[in-house]
Parts: sequence; C-alpha cells; structure tokens
Amino acid sequence: MELLIIRHARPVAETRSGGKGSADPPLSPIGIKQAEATAEFLKSQGIQHVVSSTMTRAIQTAEPFSILSGLKIEMIDDLKEADFDRNSYTPVEEMDLDHPFIKEYLENPESIFGGDLEGFRKRTTNAFNYLIEEYKGSIVAVFCHGMVMGVYLQSLLGHDNPVALQPDYCGITRVTASSSGLRSIRSINETGHVRHLLD
Repeated sequence: MELLIIRHARPVAETRSGGKGSADPPLSPIGIKQAEATAEFLKSQGIQHVVSSTMTRAIQTAEPFSILSGLKIEMIDDLKEADFDRNSYTPVEEMDLDHPFIKEYLENPESIFGGDLEGFRKRTTNAFNYLIEEYKGSIVAVFCHGMVMGVYLQSLLGHDNPVALQPDYCGITRVTASSSGLRSIRSINETGHVRHLLD
C-alpha cells in the first residue's frame, strides 16, 4: 500500500488563556488556498481513503480534497501534533529567537515533544502501522503535522535528529509499506503543487 502523508496548510496564530483549553487554530487565508491547490493535485493520485489528525488545521486541509473526491475523512487522534496541549500556537514563520517556544527548544529539544519523544514516536508510528494493516493494497492520504512526519521519517531512516526533516505546508511525503514490515520512502516534501503559495 502507499501512504501520501501531507502536512497541514498554514494556520493562523492562536493563544487561549483563562482555562479556555489548548490552542487549535484554523487555517489562514493563504492556508485555505494551499489546501485547495493540494486537493486539485491529489485528485489525480488514485487515493482511496482519507485520514486526518483530529486537529482543526489538519482537518481543514483535508476537507477540500474530501469534498472534491467524495471520500469521507477518518479522524485519528494519535496523529495529532506533539504540542497539542499547549495554550498557544504560532506558525514558525512568525517566530524569532526570543519566542518562548524557540527558547524552550534550544534549552531542551525534547520539550517540544511534551518531554516524551519516545512516547510521541510510539503513538504516531502505531497510527501509521494501523493504516498499513487496515488498508492493504490501497492508496491513503494522511493529513497531519510537521513533527508527526519528521519523527516518523526519523524512525524509518534511523537517523538521530527528529527535526532534521521538516516538511513545508502541504508538503507530501510518500511511503510504500506492507504488513510484513517493509517500508520504503519514495519521496519527501513534494511541494510543486503549492510552490507558488509558499513564502
């Protein structure tokens, strides 16, 4: 089977205070255009199933393709981002070296994974393994997040840095897989379909 793993489009920044829960921002205007361009590209890829993280920015990225293809979105909570429980989210393009998230990462890189990189790796890898087992022989589009993709690729490649392979917005990574355990990375971070919308 083949996984087309797609990072969400660009969201807005969001901060929730006063016990209003975790930040879960929607797409920005440019992000909506990125999602629409991605849907147009994906319609020729033979996709049979659509899967998304339960976070708003991933769902909204999947929706244009779901509408275009008529395929229902399957939500998988284990594909949510490592920092899903933070009360603020800022797109990396809007951060500088003084941003609290950057400072925290520089002091303790594992902090961005909730302090539990191995736990994050296990839950996300289990989610992909479920898809590989459940949809044998199929092509599945998976809309998720940068750190989910980066850590999964790190696991497949066996390298040391979980943030070395970070996709662009709507970047597509292709992995072919079988229930026997064989995994083959066919491409990483395809962005030709949205290159004109990335800044």
